[in-house]
Amino acid sequence: MADINASKGKTIAVRSVSKVYRSRNGDSMQALTSVDLDIAAGEFVVIVGPSGCGKSSLLYMLAGFGKPTAGTISLETEPITGPDIDRGMVFQNYALFPWLTVIGNVEFGLEGKSIPKGERRAIAMHYLHMVGLQDFMDKPIGELSGGMKQRVAIARAFATDPSVIYMDEPFGALDALTRRFLQKELLRIWQAHTKTVVFVTHSVPEAIILADRIIIMTARPGRIKSEIRVDLPHPRDVTSDGFREYERRVYADLDDELAKSFDLEGRAADA
Repeated sequence: MADINASKGKTIAVRSVSKVYRSRNGDSMQALTSVDLDIAAGEFVVIVGPSGCGKSSLLYMLAGFGKPTAGTISLETEPITGPDIDRGMVFQNYALFPWLTVIGNVEFGLEGKSIPKGERRAIAMHYLHMVGLQDFMDKPIGELSGGMKQRVAIARAFATDPSVIYMDEPFGALDALTRRFLQKELLRIWQAHTKTVVFVTHSVPEAIILADRIIIMTARPGRIKSEIRVDLPHPRDVTSDGFREYERRVYADLDDELAKSFDLEGRAADA
């Protein structure tokens, strides 16, 4: 079987990136402006910010699903020009194939790597074991709970051995207990496989639980307001004084931006 832990994380460089969306009638909306960001190989970076600040737009451009209006994004000095199997993606809405079984979904990306069938099955089972779903391998996706579907999505993302995993609010629709469980599972898998992870969330506690570094975005047009490195050992105690201090720091940076975001939404509604 191929080495299922072969690829390590890669560096990401964002330089002077801006994003403008234009509607069919000619209206324009600037989502991002002058974003500069360096992400180290194997780093777990979490992006937080007000709704509409462009954090998901930035994530999708990092994944190659969109292009900057200005600026460049590179992976290990190579420009990102489109999606690639070396960059995995986990969405909030799972994005699984309902006509495939659990193991069929995990194997799907491996088919594009020309891996023999038996080897694909062994790799897929390895990751299903990692997320605790080996006994559900033949189940249709429609029979799974939301938390189980997201575990399949995580297994699928890691199974292709990408160097980078992008995650767009993957736990946002889940109940608190399932979210807590999957946060722990994600950290365990990340620590075992040393991938670079970029994770978008609205939850400040989630950001502190997961991140090596938290990137705080301004209100639209989004840019990086501040960066906070989280120097707490894993697993992190959400009741500790250290954790609470990081919460205070992040919320202090976010409060002004949330007020600006609400003001923008109010003026748009009045227009």
